[in-house]
Amino acid sequence: MYVLGIETSCDETAVAIYHAEKGLINHVLYSQAASHSEYGGVVPELASRDHIRKLIPLIKQTLHDSNLSASAINGVAYTAGPGLMGALLVGAATARSLAWAWQVPTVAVHHMEGHLLAPMLEENPPQFPFVALLISGGHTLLIKVGGIGQYQLLGESLDDAAGEAFDKTAKLLGLPYPGGPLLAELAALGSPRFVFPRPMTDRPGLDFSFSGLKTFALNTINHSANNQQDKRDVAFAFQQAVAETLSIKCKRALLQTGLKTLVVAGGVSANQAIRTGLQEMCKNQGAEVYFPRPAFCTDNGAMIAYAGYQRLRVGQQQNLEIFARPRWPMDELLSCA
Repeated sequence: MYVLGIETSCDETAVAIYHAEKGLINHVLYSQAASHSEYGGVVPELASRDHIRKLIPLIKQTLHDSNLSASAINGVAYTAGPGLMGALLVGAATARSLAWAWQVPTVAVHHMEGHLLAPMLEENPPQFPFVALLISGGHTLLIKVGGIGQYQLLGESLDDAAGEAFDKTAKLLGLPYPGGPLLAELAALGSPRFVFPRPMTDRPGLDFSFSGLKTFALNTINHSANNQQDKRDVAFAFQQAVAETLSIKCKRALLQTGLKTLVVAGGVSANQAIRTGLQEMCKNQGAEVYFPRPAFCTDNGAMIAYAGYQRLRVGQQQNLEIFARPRWPMDELLSCA
């Protein structure tokens, strides 16, 4: 079974092909970051227009590079949410139209489930059950995973997610969009001069809150950041606070569930300081931690093709409607058991 995966939830247009036995055949991605950088963030209308312009050429390129014709595709998977409604509709309408024309089934994929399953594309994938930390854009989630579609929400961000806090703090430091990776580069040159709070770690529970950390960074910048080294030190302190907060919460989740496997995925999981902190915590707890490769941390078509394959293989598929949900709780997903 060859499954074509389409990802258009935000500002990256991505396409991939996954095969039941051969694994990932090919994946391509077009990033719109340069188009949005002058505005300091994603402009939804521009994102939708770029998806329209790029999606069909990328599908053709993926088929060509895979030495496959359209007749070889056995199913189409697409990101149906959560995300920007206009961007989602581009992928949904294209996927549904292609599936109808090719007379193959199509399936709507939850964007965060795609991230959650991205480590399954690696040579040494994690085994169920496990705890998953999903840190992608506007989402910071802790989930107990019993299997594909078997998700129990343990904790979530109550305001700004970790990725949002990274980008907003980067903007405060004068860094262009997308600022998260640039803040990490700045932090690598910083020193432990400032001490930032570890939000919501002084109380029980597994929820997150990063808006106060962003405000603390703003106050520190206004009062103490007079030169470039000061900004490096602020970036270092901010990044360490986020990394330690995530480690504390993940440790609690492992202890609460009794599980010994942690999966970390989403764009922010590419941050090396966060990875190092979680690896050290898991080592101390006698647990294992799994990450996707950096290329599969950010939005990509490979994770959508894989998640779609897992649902298509058990007979799940969409009807003829063009289905998209900008808000979509993961606990509403069907199990693949």
